[in-house]
Amino acid sequence: MAHAHWPLPLWIAHRGAGKLAPENTLAAFRAGAALGWRAFECDVKLSADGVPFLLHDATLERTTDGRGTAGDRPWSELSRLDAGGWHSRGYAGEPPPTLEAVARYVQRNGFALNVEIKPTPGLEQGTGEAIGRACAALWGEAAAAADAPLLFSSFRPESLLGAQVTAPQVPRALLLDSLWPGWLDVARRLDCVAAVARHDLIDAALVAQLQAAGMRLLSYTVNEADVARRLLSLGVCGLISDAVDGFAPARATA
Repeated sequence: MAHAHWPLPLWIAHRGAGKLAPENTLAAFRAGAALGWRAFECDVKLSADGVPFLLHDATLERTTDGRGTAGDRPWSELSRLDAGGWHSRGYAGEPPPTLEAVARYVQRNGFALNVEIKPTPGLEQGTGEAIGRACAALWGEAAAAADAPLLFSSFRPESLLGAQVTAPQVPRALLLDSLWPGWLDVARRLDCVAAVARHDLIDAALVAQLQAAGMRLLSYTVNEADVARRLLSLGVCGLISDAVDGFAPARATA
């Protein structure tokens, strides 16, 4: 994979619109879009019957009115959950969306999407394969285009390997919550175009290390202007943020 192309703009809204709307719902995407954001990150996992849908946690309790492990439930059950009422009364009844619904939304609006692969524990590679297959079908020939605004990321190398098997044309990024031994070798083996690191891990040496490897560096979760300015001065090329009402992404200002 040629690493010259980069599919995302600088500013990326975390889980849709961060805290302003219920995360990982279409309502969150619309809230972010209304504030000028044109790129979005979301978490995708599989239902028990293999439907890719948006949810961050392995379990349902925090962001829905369901109980138990999300990946143990069929989509017919998951689709009836309330994924908005936990946030505020105005979003009560907001359903969890499928990856297909989100793909149609971003495609019709010309938005970019960072799909974080969030497997149910024990299903890492299979989840990556299924999500890669789904994105290849949803984006069609556009998924192979040099300017396709789509990126896979995951903390789990096995999931990125799965996506590489079924959608090798879609760029990949390794997520890092620590600089664990061998992470760069793993990213190289997966032909990653980037790493996405927790913002307090990032310094000039890390940026230089990735640049020498021909990779870019993104950061999460950047919610303060001074943090954004520091990262931009170091050469970070992507800022994933909850503070969609605090930054001006269209003007690329912090």
